[in-house]
Amino acid sequence: MTRSNPSIALYLLLIFASGVIVGAFGMRLYSPVTAKTAAPEDWRKQYMNEMQSRLKLTPAQATQLNVILDETKARAHQAHDAHDSALKQIKEEQSAKVRNILTEEQRPEYDKLRAEREARAKLLRNH
Repeated sequence: MTRSNPSIALYLLLIFASGVIVGAFGMRLYSPVTAKTAAPEDWRKQYMNEMQSRLKLTPAQATQLNVILDETKARAHQAHDAHDSALKQIKEEQSAKVRNILTEEQRPEYDKLRAEREARAKLLRNH
């Protein structure tokens, strides 16, 4: 059974349209969110503007909100630093345990391997 040209064209159009729809959903799902990529100063300015316009904050409330944001930022940095410190300690303990199971001949190669991995990780963080 042969298909007519209009039905073939319709099938091709449906396939193309479904590809466009799936692509659009994929872009929306996997594209970076502006709040995550915006500079902290820009986020804060946008947040303050929204709070003032929607809640009609008084100047005193805006000042208090700025203090709250400053305190929260400081606490978040402290928590982040503590988290980084704890992870660093865990990694150092792991490294020491691994070194303990290695022979004297294996340890220099292990140290070299660790240095290479740390250099790669540093490059990835900086990009």
